[in-house]
Amino acid sequence: MAAEGGGKEMNEIKTQFTTREGVYKLLTHSEYSRPNRVPFNSQGSNPVKVSFVNVNDQSGNGDRICFNVGRELYFYIYKGVRKAADLSKPIDKRIYKGTQPTCHDFNPLTATAESVSLLVGFSAGQVQLIDPIKKETSKLFNEEVGLTAFTLRLIDKSRVTCVRWVPGSESLFLVAHSSGSLYLYNVEHTCGTTPPHYQLLKQGDGYAVHTCKSKSARNPLLRWTVGEGALNEFAFSPDGKFLACASQDGFLRVFGFDAAELHGTMKSYFGGLLCVCWSPDGRYIVAGGEDDLVTVWSFSDCRVIARGHGHKSWVSVVAFDHCTTSVEDSDPPAEFSGSDEEFHEQIHFGGGRDRANSSQSHLSKRNSTDGRPVSVTYRFGSVGQDTQLCLWDLTEDILFPHLPLSRTRTHTNVMSATMSNSSGNSGAPANSLPAPLPRSNSLPHSSGPAGGSSIIDSTFIATGVSKFATLSLHDTRKERHEKDHKRNHSMGHISSKSSDKLNQLSSAARTAKADAAKTLGTLLCPRMEEVPLLEPLVCKKIAHERLTVLIFLEDCLVTACQEGFICTWARPGKVGLLSSQNPANSPSGTVV
Repeated sequence: MAAEGGGKEMNEIKTQFTTREGVYKLLTHSEYSRPNRVPFNSQGSNPVKVSFVNVNDQSGNGDRICFNVGRELYFYIYKGVRKAADLSKPIDKRIYKGTQPTCHDFNPLTATAESVSLLVGFSAGQVQLIDPIKKETSKLFNEEVGLTAFTLRLIDKSRVTCVRWVPGSESLFLVAHSSGSLYLYNVEHTCGTTPPHYQLLKQGDGYAVHTCKSKSARNPLLRWTVGEGALNEFAFSPDGKFLACASQDGFLRVFGFDAAELHGTMKSYFGGLLCVCWSPDGRYIVAGGEDDLVTVWSFSDCRVIARGHGHKSWVSVVAFDHCTTSVEDSDPPAEFSGSDEEFHEQIHFGGGRDRANSSQSHLSKRNSTDGRPVSVTYRFGSVGQDTQLCLWDLTEDILFPHLPLSRTRTHTNVMSATMSNSSGNSGAPANSLPAPLPRSNSLPHSSGPAGGSSIIDSTFIATGVSKFATLSLHDTRKERHEKDHKRNHSMGHISSKSSDKLNQLSSAARTAKADAAKTLGTLLCPRMEEVPLLEPLVCKKIAHERLTVLIFLEDCLVTACQEGFICTWARPGKVGLLSSQNPANSPSGTVV
């Protein structure tokens, strides 16, 4: 599938790359795919997705992997850097008719060596709960119901774009659809045989939340309507208290989940947002999308603090590397100043939702300014439809531009405020740098201000946009975006739309362009020259087809492309674990 790395040709597929930690190497014998290893014809299919779970197997090989390719869903023992993949022995394999898997998620709380709970979302709108170890199908949600001469999907008939278990719960899960709606389910409840009746519970700028009005407990418990167009992805904060939503209208919206309150929002430079993730300590959110950029947003300050440009087409996945990210504090963590309403008591979730204090979540309970870290390096990655993997380092010179640089500054290639200031900006007009946003001493309370106004309104009361004196590529970037923006790897499901649907998309694009002009240069969407511009630490072409997966594990990182190949990249020093493996351990026989 790949050629040897180190060549000079632009189209050469790289099999290794180097960072300050050392060399990451592709383990060709650890590649997972369909058993016949034939590249999948991805035209018109949904993106390949990958999910992991650890079943705490006493043998020490407890990792399990699930991935979808076209109509097929596979479940394997994941051997990672330890042993070569054996594709002849899937634990479970399923082939669906009339619909395709689009996304899936394991519940880590209930996973054992004998049983796992896996949610699978589908292109026709259903959600299935299965146990691939027991090879059982427990329940089907949002299924079709027969009404006289025709069938009807009662809750939502659009494609499932993202499904996640609610952190700390064994029974609650959240489902996003391309309709822009988000539904909260309880696995213990049924969906009913009649369409649900909704009652408005709360609404604000760009969203509304409804409860399901019923005499008996039924699904869905809640319906969120978020933005305009598809809700492409959502992600829970490390402590499970906040929810970040990336929508096709280009907005990132962050909610206090239990209270259903809008905490803050951000707008893409242009186009829709396709992916979102949280830093391990919950301080920052990274989003990517159709503007080819990765955008870093501060949770506490509710503003964009940096953008990264390295991709040549849409960014499909962003993820933080929790193993490389390093935060050293000089002061002990500070607790949040406020808490969410006990919203689940009002609507009777019935899920017994408990949040354990994990090693990742305790960092998210502190503010971003008091006791600033002595040394900060956030590593995150992104993959896109340009088939490239990019790695980025976010360091203290970007996060705290008004403070002296740390002596342990990392080797990241960024155009920072410090560089530009040292090159002579003393002659700039006094009003060219508005006062920076006030840094609060605690994270904002999740409840709205008095008078019923949306919490986002308070964001606009800030004294101004914090401009960074940075080397700007605004003119050239803008010209490139407008004239030479590449769409060579456009998403398969878009190409299969009818001409009427394409006309609707064109009309929506014109509307979005007009809306973008209103937000450009505001707190929602600073101009390119108003925030630091990051350049990738690594930018390598690693596949022939668009990339759809990026997951960081302890001893490797995992990528996947639309051809259906799931690749394992050993971290520096970990490649030797597989060196003794024989390629013959990876048979290519077809499983019927």
